[in-house]
Amino acid sequence: MKLQVIEAGNFMLDGGAMFGVVPKTLWEKTYPANEKNLCNLATRCLLIEDENRKILIDTGLGYKQNEKFFSFYYRNGDYTLKSSLENAGYTCDDITDVLLTHLHFDHCGGAIEYADGELIPAFKNATYYVSKEQWKWAQHPNKREKPSFIPENINPLEESGQLRFVHNNGKLTENITIKTYDGHTQGMIAPQIRYGEKTIVYVADLIPTSAHIPVSWVCGFDVQPLNSLKEKEQFLQEAFNNGYILFFEHDAYTECCNLQMTEKGIRKGKEFKVADIIL
Repeated sequence: MKLQVIEAGNFMLDGGAMFGVVPKTLWEKTYPANEKNLCNLATRCLLIEDENRKILIDTGLGYKQNEKFFSFYYRNGDYTLKSSLENAGYTCDDITDVLLTHLHFDHCGGAIEYADGELIPAFKNATYYVSKEQWKWAQHPNKREKPSFIPENINPLEESGQLRFVHNNGKLTENITIKTYDGHTQGMIAPQIRYGEKTIVYVADLIPTSAHIPVSWVCGFDVQPLNSLKEKEQFLQEAFNNGYILFFEHDAYTECCNLQMTEKGIRKGKEFKVADIIL
């Protein structure tokens, strides 16, 4: 198995929204914000080469929305999804599978693109996977979450015939187990990747940054925050007990970490990069 980080560019969101009811006097000590209270966030994808399959987890924001849309999110950084794939030695046509943790625009925007005025899959040779629960949720979104589910990102997946559903505790491959969570959005996937003797968890928006590891630090975007709290508590205990490595999609400063037990509970342990754990 081969793992490669695919950076799809950064964007910015309001710090209060990112940290919910946690006071800024606390969260700004662990995650910085600018003078407008905006936090810089990564869209960090993961490419897994497992035997003859090349599996991409999430696709970032993409580029098909208009200038006004992107003006709200202050895109920045030197990376794009395609340039990062090329730097890793791949093209979009090489990808055989795309696993979408959920269908919020910052996770699936790059899955679909415009070509000759039509919306088509950006990865023409890939099968796209999402949980059935998330798909149903995105088709009939609540008013609070509706802006995150953009039809241009979602409907062409089904129309293409390349969409498949996965289920909790199922396996995408022998080494990738599907785990779903409902606090952030219904049926969000945080896949667990067996890599030699290690387990790496792509935590997606279960724990969007390493600053969100404290159980009560729940993102303001979560639709079921009390459920998020419960899910995080259970996951963190499992992760600590089993020595999981957490891979952060949105943390612009920390790629991976392990966990340690402190007098305040489970907290971030050692920070490192995927390149540091390559077998």
